[in-house]
Amino acid sequence: MTTTGSAVEVAETYVRAWLGGNVDKAMGLIADDIVCQAPSGLVQGADAYRRFLAPFAGMVISGELLGVYGDDNNAAIVYTVDVPFAKDFHGAEYLTVEDGRITRAISVFDRAASMQAGGQA
Repeated sequence: MTTTGSAVEVAETYVRAWLGGNVDKAMGLIADDIVCQAPSGLVQGADAYRRFLAPFAGMVISGELLGVYGDDNNAAIVYTVDVPFAKDFHGAEYLTVEDGRITRAISVFDRAASMQAGGQA
């Protein structure tokens, strides 16, 4: 199920890009001053966000976007991925979009599988 709105469109394009391994396309939707709250801590700025996103996106064997919900300003995405350390690894993000770019992200996932495998997610 997908609702409509500009944030929904940005969020869907963003997640489909990195699920498909295209980090550059995903980063094209990230604001320079993004602030991300993640299980591993606070991530500030586009360069830091790329260092956060790229290793994980590079591990994705397969992924599925389960849903995008939101409006013109905010969107929530839910996905599942297979990565070397976990099958059906679920995640969700709550994104704030301004002027077509993601300015804030709250990333939610269970770090237990990553930590058990020695990952840094």
